[in-house]
Amino acid sequence: MSPRLLLTLLLLAPALAGCRYNFVPLIPPQIEVELPARITEASLRRAGQELELRARVEGRFEPGYLEVVWFDGSRELGRDSVYLDAAQREARFTLAAPAQGAYRAALSFGGTVLRQVELYEVRP
Repeated sequence: MSPRLLLTLLLLAPALAGCRYNFVPLIPPQIEVELPARITEASLRRAGQELELRARVEGRFEPGYLEVVWFDGSRELGRDSVYLDAAQREARFTLAAPAQGAYRAALSFGGTVLRQVELYEVRP
């Protein structure tokens, strides 16, 4: 290696040592996620001459009414509601239904339909 090139490298060495990573990436703020209430364990079954609907609401929610609208095919049969809060998260609804049918129950909480359960005993 020539002495001139070696001298140049020695003079530039301190300048190269000054090159370093000087950007510190920002840590994004923690995101608070609020998931909506959801219905779990919803089931619709026949119990003798009645239909029985059981549902459980999970997640964080403001106390309010869990509402059900009953249908046989496209015909509305009735409505019912149960007040739920942090201590009471499960609901049980019954509907007198002596005849077999194509039953549906739409569950809503806070004005939002969350789940629909069906029991088809005949063809819809």
